[in-house]
Amino acid sequence: MDLLLTYDVDTTTPEGRRRLRKVAKLCEGHGLRVQKSVFEIAATDVDLLHLLNDIGNTIDGNTDSIRIYRLPHNGFNDVRTLGIARVQSHREDLIL
Repeated sequence: MDLLLTYDVDTTTPEGRRRLRKVAKLCEGHGLRVQKSVFEIAATDVDLLHLLNDIGNTIDGNTDSIRIYRLPHNGFNDVRTLGIARVQSHREDLIL
């Protein structure tokens, strides 16, 4: 499934800044960062459950916000960008 994940972590405290880094790291392990707090993620049901569990164990539910939008099938194939944004491949092999 194609997902768009956004987050807003309260960074007014050192603990909040640590949570922000942890959430970003978790998301980087599952998808592509397309903006500072926005990730495009191609995931299976199991991947999504793991991600939700890991983020749920990381955030402060009283101050932080995570939003996950399920996109239509192959939703990443119909992305329009403006400015410096570029469409990125989600399912092709990565060559290093």
